[in-house]
Amino acid sequence: LPPMDDDARTNLIVNYLPQTMSQDELRSLFSSVGDVESAKLIRDKVAGHSLGYGFVNFVNPSDAERAISTLNGLRLQSKTIKVSYARPSSDTIKDANLYISGLPRTLSQPELEDMFTRYGHIINSRVLVDQASGLSRGVAFIRFDKRAEAEDAIKHLNGHTPPGSSEPITVKFAANPNQTRNSQMMSQMYHGQSRRFGGPVHHQAQRFRFSPMSVDHLGSGGGASGNSPSGWCIFIYNLGQEADEAVLWQLFGPFGAVVNVKVIRDFNTNKCKGFGFVTMTNYEEAAMAIHSLNGYRLGDKVLQVSFKTSKGHK
Repeated sequence: LPPMDDDARTNLIVNYLPQTMSQDELRSLFSSVGDVESAKLIRDKVAGHSLGYGFVNFVNPSDAERAISTLNGLRLQSKTIKVSYARPSSDTIKDANLYISGLPRTLSQPELEDMFTRYGHIINSRVLVDQASGLSRGVAFIRFDKRAEAEDAIKHLNGHTPPGSSEPITVKFAANPNQTRNSQMMSQMYHGQSRRFGGPVHHQAQRFRFSPMSVDHLGSGGGASGNSPSGWCIFIYNLGQEADEAVLWQLFGPFGAVVNVKVIRDFNTNKCKGFGFVTMTNYEEAAMAIHSLNGYRLGDKVLQVSFKTSKGHK
């Protein structure tokens, strides 16, 4: 149950809205249940299209509760909407976002949720689709209501082979854009050992058996040219003029720990010159982001995404 302060009892998050639904339509749908104080449809900051979710705040908690019971699961066009309390951020719900890979390409979003729903309350989920073919990439994100639920799902489903599939799936926490570079990754790599260490990682390599590749990510990251010790630099080309840093956080954040983002702007107009950079901590996550976002359509542009090489762009 949501925490009982007043905001939490009146404020709802609505997921899986049809792309064509407007903010006014969202408001009028929920006004049918009771007095709506505010309704906000969340849109892409640059391209302006709906991101498929929004927030509705009722005047009375009883109406909010009734909206959940009457409107959750309602079919609108081809979507089944999801209505739940929009929980304020707190430690119990932080970092409850999972990254799932190795899924069967035929698995749909509802089937994905079916697989995970017994472990807790799913806030939203997303199967990544190849823009060109329209087929699943076998990768998805699921955000649970609470971190403990996400942990439970990892415990039961990581390494599990879904029915009808020959491959086990990988389920792990999706690193959070604002996480500090070392905390989560170090603890995962060192299997929860509590010792902190300064200095380069290479000296420990003998004591822990994992591939030199992963030592490299943690150490200098020097394996690819032009990647600084702070992480793996990704070059994004063909951004629209209105692109800003927030868009890069939104695009790359779900794949893993992002250290920083930068949009290159025209000195005179302050508009984006069409490219930007994102630095990510972990090589696999950076590679996955490139694989998933290269060729991604943002507004009317098709992005080109690659590892930055040392020559050419500063």
